[in-house]
Amino acid sequence: SASMDAREMSYAPPPGQAAIVEALKRGDERTFSDLVSEYSPSMLRVARMYVSSRAVAEEVVQEAWLGVISGIGRFEGRASLKTWIFRILTNIAKTRGEREGRSVPFSSVGGREGDGDVAVDPDRFLDAGRWAGHWTSAPSRWSELPEEQLVGGETVSVVEKAIAALPDVQRTVITLRDIEGWSSEEVRNALDLSETNQRVILHRARSKVRAALEGYLDGEQT
Repeated sequence: SASMDAREMSYAPPPGQAAIVEALKRGDERTFSDLVSEYSPSMLRVARMYVSSRAVAEEVVQEAWLGVISGIGRFEGRASLKTWIFRILTNIAKTRGEREGRSVPFSSVGGREGDGDVAVDPDRFLDAGRWAGHWTSAPSRWSELPEEQLVGGETVSVVEKAIAALPDVQRTVITLRDIEGWSSEEVRNALDLSETNQRVILHRARSKVRAALEGYLDGEQT
């Protein structure tokens, strides 16, 4: 698309990327091993959205890394290496998912009125600015809790369980954005999502996690 072309034309690679790419082209095993360690957990989460089992997802990740090795000579740097790797991954995962009869209809995710899928009112999240997507106020009785409880094992466990219970797409988006710290653009590129769909999916995931956390905190205070 014209917008993608313009974005790629203005793209500036992150510091150190050129050296990593050159090392990969030389067949540097340490550089490749470091990348595998850094990205494979995220790649597995993404692949898991498209295929039926963890075992198949692991095969997809392995195939993607083979694609990275064989294709690095053609990497032109119009997008980040990270984005390029995840595009390879999602293309392979989609093909495997379609072969299995499993597909994720991203285009139909989000935006429908009355689907009952939002657990917390959208007004409780900020829409714009530096803190877009964050809560406008803390969960009920949050201020009454000692700091050690907020970061304690039980509270963390509630959040982890709430995330684990989310649908595949929501779980992956909130994990990439809020736990691994990916930017909105990185998630959109990796998962081939529109800005609107990514925002709605993330809001739904965050709202369910917040609802679970509020329920836990309210129960602790009663």
